[in-house]
Amino acid sequence: MRTITIELPNTIDLSQKEVTTALAAQLYDLGKLSLGQAADLAGYPKSTFTELLSQYKVSIFNYPTDDLKNDLENARGYYRGQ
Repeated sequence: MRTITIELPNTIDLSQKEVTTALAAQLYDLGKLSLGQAADLAGYPKSTFTELLSQYKVSIFNYPTDDLKNDLENARGYYRGQ
């Protein structure tokens, strides 16, 4: 694992755990990390991290809209073909 050092102003009252969790949530939201990877980075079990995502306004359903639309069209086509 790689270490990155970030200097924050003294006026920001965040613990290292809070910063790491926020970063993990953002990376998950961007699709850079899987749910398990993000939970590991934040230092939480998946179930706990899943609950914390709402605090960062991140949905657990990290599924691109275009993929969902394609899946729905494929399902409609399959259903019509039956």
